[in-house]
Amino acid sequence: MAMELQRRAFLRAGAAGLGSIALQSLLTADDSEAVAPHFAPRAKHIIFLHMLGGPSQVDLLDPKPTLARFEGEPMPDSILQGKQFAFVPKGAGALASPYKFAQYGESGAWFSELTPHLAERADDLTVVRSMQTDEFNHGAGELFLHTGFGRLGRPTFGSWVSYGLGSLSDSLPTFVVMATGPNTAGNRAWGNGFLPSVHQGVKFRSGAETGPLPCRPGRS
Repeated sequence: MAMELQRRAFLRAGAAGLGSIALQSLLTADDSEAVAPHFAPRAKHIIFLHMLGGPSQVDLLDPKPTLARFEGEPMPDSILQGKQFAFVPKGAGALASPYKFAQYGESGAWFSELTPHLAERADDLTVVRSMQTDEFNHGAGELFLHTGFGRLGRPTFGSWVSYGLGSLSDSLPTFVVMATGPNTAGNRAWGNGFLPSVHQGVKFRSGAETGPLPCRPGRS
């Protein structure tokens, strides 16, 4: 007669077996070959600062001469046709930056008078002014910035870096997130999209957990 195996005993035995397999894998793993990159990278580490709520690029790095030309006047239909703008009533006047701009360095990069010291390092910086999107809300726009797409399902910038550069160790996360406050895109700003979950960002806590962890009724 076959021995009847109780459900709890089965789960206990299965968990012990999986634990021993995982332990053996960790003890024999070679951290230097944890996740091999797809090509020989030149960069070892990348720090990406997403400063939500900072000054507008129109006041810092991106002069808009057309706005200055139509200052206080309604924008012509040739510019607004087929466009959507959030919270902007029809007939609203154009608002140009009140700050003066000038070109700096051999690159001729534009900087406003608000950033005189940053402008001195013009040739050490890369300023990308060719990005544009039709997204007009904060959440979708922030998601577009991180993924290149204004809808869910795409890997974020950090996930692609993790995928491309590989991992130095399988004991530590490759992509970590240090958030100092809420953002409009939420945890989608560091999601892995259609890439394997190992490339998802791991958010660091800002402090210790408070209170007991939630549990289902009747469970401990």
